[in-house]
Amino acid sequence: MISRRNIRVKVMQTLYTLASLEHGPQGNKEAATRILDDKLDHVLDTFTVSVLYTLRIAQYAETDASHRSSKYLQTAEDVNVNTHIAANSFVQKMMANASFKEKIKKEKLERFVDEEWVKKIFLLLAKSEEYAKYITAKTHTPAEEKEIIQYIWEKQMLENEGLVSHFTDELPGWEDDAELITMLMQNFFKGTSKVNFLNLLSGEKKEYAHDLLQAVIDKDAYCMELIEPKLNNWDKERVALIDLLLLRMGVCEFIYFPTIPTKVTINEYIDIAKQYSTPQSGQFVNGVLDNILKDLVKENKIKKQDRAS
Repeated sequence: MISRRNIRVKVMQTLYTLASLEHGPQGNKEAATRILDDKLDHVLDTFTVSVLYTLRIAQYAETDASHRSSKYLQTAEDVNVNTHIAANSFVQKMMANASFKEKIKKEKLERFVDEEWVKKIFLLLAKSEEYAKYITAKTHTPAEEKEIIQYIWEKQMLENEGLVSHFTDELPGWEDDAELITMLMQNFFKGTSKVNFLNLLSGEKKEYAHDLLQAVIDKDAYCMELIEPKLNNWDKERVALIDLLLLRMGVCEFIYFPTIPTKVTINEYIDIAKQYSTPQSGQFVNGVLDNILKDLVKENKIKKQDRAS
C-alpha cells in the first residue's frame, strides 16, 4: 500500500521535524528512526480509520432502520426502510478481513469513529441520487458494490467541510497526511479487499525508509558540499528548508541507492517539492539536482544496477 513516494514524504517530514527541534536528536540515529516510524504508524492508523469510518456509514443503514421502527408514529418511509447497503458485499468482505479486525483492536482505532458524524453522513447519503439508484436496483455486481462505498468516501466524506474539519481536530496527523491518506484510499479501492492491514508497509519499504533517513543524516556535510556550489546567487540560509532537505535526499539516492534510476529520483523530488514547498520549488529542485547529477556522472560516481519500480 505504501509507495516509495509516500516514504520519501515521511522521511522529508522527519528531517524537517529534526531540523525544527531546538535541541533535536540530529546526531541520534535511533531517535530519528523512532520519529520516522511514528510518522509511518500514524499514516497507517489514519488510513485504517478512514476505511473503518466509510464502512460504518454504510452499516448505519441498519441502525437507522431500527430507530425508525421504534417510532410511536411511523410513516410509510419508516416502515419500508431499505437496509441493503449494510449487507453490501464489499463491506462484508472488509469487516470479515482478519487483519483489518486485528489492526482495529490492536491500535484501539474504534475510539476515533464519531457516531454522530456517522449518522450525519449516512443521512446525507440517503438523500443522494446515487444512493437512490443503489437501493432500487435488484442486483449489484461486485464492482457496483465497491463503487457505492467509494462514493461514500470520495463524495460524502471528503467533500464535507465539517467532517474534514473534525478529522483535522480529532485524527492525529490528518492535517499533514490528508493528501497521502487520499492517495492510499484511491489505491485501496483500485485493489481488492484482501489487504493485509498488519503488513501495509513491507520489510523492503521499511528498510528503504530507514536507509534513506540515515544516509541523509550521515552524509549531510558531503551532500552540502555538492549542493552549495549549485545554488548560484542563493545563500543556503535563504533557500526553503524543505528544498534543501529534498536536495540532500536526492543526492543520497543518486549515490547510495544503486537500484533507483536517477530519472525516477529527480521526477519524484520535483513532484514532492511542488506539493510541499513553494510554487518555484519544483523548478529549483529540478535545476539543482540535474546540475549535480551531471557532475557526478562526469566523475563516474553514479553506479546504478537493475532498474527498480
